[in-house]
Amino acid sequence: MNQAGLLLNAYYEALYELLDSNKARLIEKIEDLLHSELENLGAVSFDREKYAAYRDACLAFVDERMETYNPIGIQYTFDRAASQLAYQLELQLNFYDSRAEFQALKEAARAKAEPDMADERLHQLANELICEVGAFPDKSIISAYQAAPALPKLPDYIVARAVEEIIRP
Repeated sequence: MNQAGLLLNAYYEALYELLDSNKARLIEKIEDLLHSELENLGAVSFDREKYAAYRDACLAFVDERMETYNPIGIQYTFDRAASQLAYQLELQLNFYDSRAEFQALKEAARAKAEPDMADERLHQLANELICEVGAFPDKSIISAYQAAPALPKLPDYIVARAVEEIIRP
């Protein structure tokens, strides 16, 4: 694996650690954002059951996102052998297209990577990368939702917004 690849792995690991250590704050942000966005969409007449379903979907997306960033399972998510097929399937399932954002993340990692990075330096650069580019694929999710807000897109959008607020206070 090249230095940019090592930095990307450290980036995902740092995101996992940030979300894991801030999960309670993340849940609070999700609840606040969900209430506010439902009001913006004019869905204030949601009964408790519908609200609970959207909240539960958001929390499930948090768990899914954390598992994507999990350093133990990351090789299965981003394994080169199956990555193209998985990536094409993901594009079909999602309402957003994250290809440009992922390309920008890879380019930022290449620009930031250094030869022979020690663990401490790798961790520092990963945190800098998070500050510069945010959490992948949040920008894609947020911009696609803002271009065409809709209830089915809401859980992804709420989680993306909450994650960005947690990682960039």
